[in-house]
Amino acid sequence: MTARGVLRAVPLPLVLVGMIGLAGVVLGRVYAGDLLTRLVLGAAVGSVLVSVAARRLRSWLVAPLSVLALAGYAAVALRVAAQRAELPGGLGRIVVDAAGNGVARLLTAMIPVEPTPDTVLVPLVAAWLAGLAGAEVAVRAGRVLLGYLPPTLLYAGAVYVVGPNAGPALWPTLAFAGLAALGLAVPGGTAPPETDGELPAGTRAALRTTRTVTTAAGLAVVVGLVALLAPVVAGQVDDRPVDPRRYVEPPRVETLDENPLIRISGWALHPERKLLEVSGPASGAGGEVRLRLAVLSDYDGVTWRVGATYRNAGRVLPAVEPAAGSRLDTVRQEITVADLSGRLLPAVATPREVGGARVAYDPSTGTLIHPEGLTPGLRYTVTSVRERPEFNLLATADVPAGGAVARVLRVADGAPDPMRRLANQLAEENGAPYARAAAIEQFLAEHYRVVADAPSGHAYPNLNFFLFGPRNAGGQRGTSEQFAAAFAVLGRLTGLPTRVVVGFRTPGSGPVRAADAFAWPEVLFDGLGWVPFDPLPRPDDDPRPVEEDFRPTPEDPPPSEVPEPTVEPTVTPPAVAASPRRESTGTPVGLLVGGGSGALLLLVAAVLAALVAARRALTRRRLDRGDPAHRIAGAWREVTDALRLAGQPVGGDLAATEVAAHARRLVVDRPPTGDGAATPALTPETRTARPGPGTGATGPRSETGATSPGLETGTAHLGPGTGATGPTVVPTASSVEELAALVNQVTFAPDGTDDGAATRAGRIATDYVRELRAAQPRWRRLLWSVHPGPLRWRR
Repeated sequence: MTARGVLRAVPLPLVLVGMIGLAGVVLGRVYAGDLLTRLVLGAAVGSVLVSVAARRLRSWLVAPLSVLALAGYAAVALRVAAQRAELPGGLGRIVVDAAGNGVARLLTAMIPVEPTPDTVLVPLVAAWLAGLAGAEVAVRAGRVLLGYLPPTLLYAGAVYVVGPNAGPALWPTLAFAGLAALGLAVPGGTAPPETDGELPAGTRAALRTTRTVTTAAGLAVVVGLVALLAPVVAGQVDDRPVDPRRYVEPPRVETLDENPLIRISGWALHPERKLLEVSGPASGAGGEVRLRLAVLSDYDGVTWRVGATYRNAGRVLPAVEPAAGSRLDTVRQEITVADLSGRLLPAVATPREVGGARVAYDPSTGTLIHPEGLTPGLRYTVTSVRERPEFNLLATADVPAGGAVARVLRVADGAPDPMRRLANQLAEENGAPYARAAAIEQFLAEHYRVVADAPSGHAYPNLNFFLFGPRNAGGQRGTSEQFAAAFAVLGRLTGLPTRVVVGFRTPGSGPVRAADAFAWPEVLFDGLGWVPFDPLPRPDDDPRPVEEDFRPTPEDPPPSEVPEPTVEPTVTPPAVAASPRRESTGTPVGLLVGGGSGALLLLVAAVLAALVAARRALTRRRLDRGDPAHRIAGAWREVTDALRLAGQPVGGDLAATEVAAHARRLVVDRPPTGDGAATPALTPETRTARPGPGTGATGPRSETGATSPGLETGTAHLGPGTGATGPTVVPTASSVEELAALVNQVTFAPDGTDDGAATRAGRIATDYVRELRAAQPRWRRLLWSVHPGPLRWRR
């Protein structure tokens, strides 16, 4: 090829390389560093170079050769990205993971995107294919405008992926248009240049004319399109682009990680269990170092939840603006997972850089997760910036309000009245926000005891029992779970933005055991950020009785009766002569008495009939209407109302499995006629177990917080104290425990029930109520259907 031919063949491939490289520039604006831009430019050069070098070969051979070159280049590029991100594993594992998760992770990654193998593979392959297609069409076939289509689509895709996460790409777009015009203006051709000299002069002139006309026509088309589309594009400049990330669901966590607060009690029962190994003390900080596992900001009256939106992140996490009144310490630690399960990654707040593990991050709470789950031996390093608020400013600091902090100010419906009265009392005595927070902290530390065997539970009934329950029945003591949850709820009732944090105490280096796990509350102050509080009492302090500082008023105080004044006569009244007896002309007294009694009987009968009808309608609504979860809950209310009608009410703080066991004993152990000794009512004083979690309708929890399943139906039960030598099969009584299991399932997984389970729950409740009624005395059986209690009892 002559020098002239080389000059004619070089510009167009360079134009294609430049257009594809500009697409990498646009996409690289949302990546950390310039590695992606360089990799995309390398893919553009490689793909176009392969097509130009294989120009003399048959066209069907170019694509296989280019794909082989792509495989080699991709392997090198992914290895470079993995080494830069410090990701462990072999090349094969890295390639398989990147190929299977590249698109999803690219669209769920946090901005700035870390150039890891899974986030660079898709742009790299797209750039190579665009270069291959553009070079083959524009250089080999000579159709320049059509050859611009793959680079243009790649550029538009890069702009779309960036979306609103970067500013307008003005200069790359202008450069892209300029390169396109340059490629059209430079003459080129598919025929070998040597053959042009062999053509007659007239033919060469005709070819030049044709090329000139074609080039002018192409330029005219481009100018026309620009003139046509420019106003439309200019009108969209001020509009916010669509973010494609909203169409892809970010990584999610399991229930265990959504509410790690329920794991505190399980860890407390196994204090020597090693969860982590930490090395590397805090820089410039002494004393205790707190590893934060999760931040829980949402509370619905039953459970605290993280409520985070995790985005795949690289080593460098987005910076969070620190509070103006805080001092900053840098903490760098290497953490090795031992027996900690789940996906949550412990780290000192607030993490800024993570190495050695793939993470997803929620910037609003600073919570980290490992999407693949924790495994023993997983090792990662975390560099965090810890904020230390200026405590001298707390006394006069205010707390924010409004929609921006509505999430951490929300008080769920159903807060018990004693808790509200306690919060009002503490708020009235302390006006400033910090004074209110300190008063709540002091009240909890002075009046309650920390124990390791307290069961999990932080719903309203559990917290109410923790705060005001009798000590001899297990009240007024708990783990850090109850202390932190009670502080956060009381704080919100007084107008403080609060949240609960779960984590570990560490000296900065060494093993982290289950005994180091605890929860603490935090309050948000203007200019100071989130300030932690410690409501736990000191180990050697004896708690003071709650009644010394809080005396709740009765919920329904009896009305005060004002005695009528007694008027002492001062003068003896004169005797009054009896009036003469007159004959009665009205209705006879006997007829009045008889007619009044009949009317009274009719009225009583109407009231009884109305009560029976209302009770039946209530039962039908509970068992036949609503979704399966409501019907199962209605069946459970039928059972608890029946226990109250039988004179055996149960407390609202009891677990469903405990209520079911008590209900079974009432039917199994009592004589059928109801004349024997009644089983004592199940109260906190007669229980050996503490109240279960939830609203009183949940079963005891295991170490990990999982609800214990109910017993199978139709099992044999040996009634205690009956002297029986063999088991007595009582299918209906035992089925109540199956109903308790369904209630537990509804409480924690309401979407997992179906109509069959609801029908089964209704049948169990109906059979048990019938059996319990049959075991009652005659007078109680007569009043069973007309008792108005179920119509007015609070749910």
